[in-house]
Amino acid sequence: MPPAINPLPTPQAPWRLASVQPLPGLRLRVQFLDGTQGEVELAPLIHAPNAGVFSALRDETLFGQVHLEYGAACWPGELDIAPDAMYDAVKHGAPL
Repeated sequence: MPPAINPLPTPQAPWRLASVQPLPGLRLRVQFLDGTQGEVELAPLIHAPNAGVFSALRDETLFGQVHLEYGAACWPGELDIAPDAMYDAVKHGAPL
């Protein structure tokens, strides 16, 4: 008898992303599971002297490949941005 296959977990936290869309200027349009939506400007993070792995997202072709994985914004190369930080930025109008 083959082992049972469990479904993948579905993100439930309200700050998990329901959708993400790349915008010009290294910005993302995001919507969260609780319906909160807005834009997140990532240019300051990506162009910061201490950007580290996020400096790869200066390539707008790579930046445009954003997609969702388990409610987080992800890019090829195992890059991701914490959805709770983006949620706080959208809710409070603060930079990321």
